[in-house]
Amino acid sequence: MTKGAIRTMGLTFALAILAALGLIAAIRLAPADPGVWHTDPATQVPAQAGWGDAALAPPGTTDGPHPMPGGGYARHVLPDTPPAETLRRLDAAARATPHTTLLAGTPAEGRMTWVTRSALWGFPDYTTAQATAQGNGTRLLLVARLRFGRHDFGVNAARLTDWLTRL
Repeated sequence: MTKGAIRTMGLTFALAILAALGLIAAIRLAPADPGVWHTDPATQVPAQAGWGDAALAPPGTTDGPHPMPGGGYARHVLPDTPPAETLRRLDAAARATPHTTLLAGTPAEGRMTWVTRSALWGFPDYTTAQATAQGNGTRLLLVARLRFGRHDFGVNAARLTDWLTRL
């Protein structure tokens, strides 16, 4: 192999490393706009879920989490738990999850959105919860979705399952 060929291979390898580092930096440093991600969860769920008011889950039940492309969604009803208390409990479960921070919202507002980043690459996933009064309890809608890519390999639906079991 000639010196020129070795130099070309080395330069190509160095450029590939720089491109990979640039991509990682772009993913990790991409801004999270609450105006985009902190939205009504019902508008993010696939239409076939049938989440109209006529399709409310019975008190004390969970409908989901269901996988969807790039995320998951769930509907949960908690009897005898006010909406703000439900979101406080969910916030505690979210903040106990590694690499998870609050993006927007408060329990008093009735809607909260968290960002959970993957450990290695820092890919952001967004989870939004909205709690409203239903009788003496709370109707909780959750949706988790990824920002980059098309498939999350069930990670978001699994996170919803984990958070719901902590309520």
